[in-house]
Amino acid sequence: MAFYIVTMSHPDGPEWNRHVAEHVEYLLELVEKEKLKASGPLKGSPLRSGFLIIVANSRTEVEALIEEDPFSREKLIVSLSIEEWDPLFGVFGEESSRTLPPDLNAIAEKLGYAWGRLPGADPRDPDLGRTM
Repeated sequence: MAFYIVTMSHPDGPEWNRHVAEHVEYLLELVEKEKLKASGPLKGSPLRSGFLIIVANSRTEVEALIEEDPFSREKLIVSLSIEEWDPLFGVFGEESSRTLPPDLNAIAEKLGYAWGRLPGADPRDPDLGRTM
């Protein structure tokens, strides 16, 4: 599974108001299915915009999930971006690829991960055990 950052913008107005509850219900279904890790509005943007952290097997799967969103069905999404993301640090770090460039091996060791190294490699040797 990979993480994807989705940003979508949509105009304010009666259409948004009419479909926002259904949109939120859909997002809650994605949370229950463990597809949506987090979501919420972006503050201070010119259009109403939302940010979603989705886990999926592929970008195609993410696109299909977005297509099923009521805002998509009603053609209310005016801009959409989908980017694959590797959350190496923080609350999602355990679910990341755990792959850091060799220059960060000391940090990887500090975090308790053997990122960028083969099992049993000497952590003091910057070239031994490199997996990239």
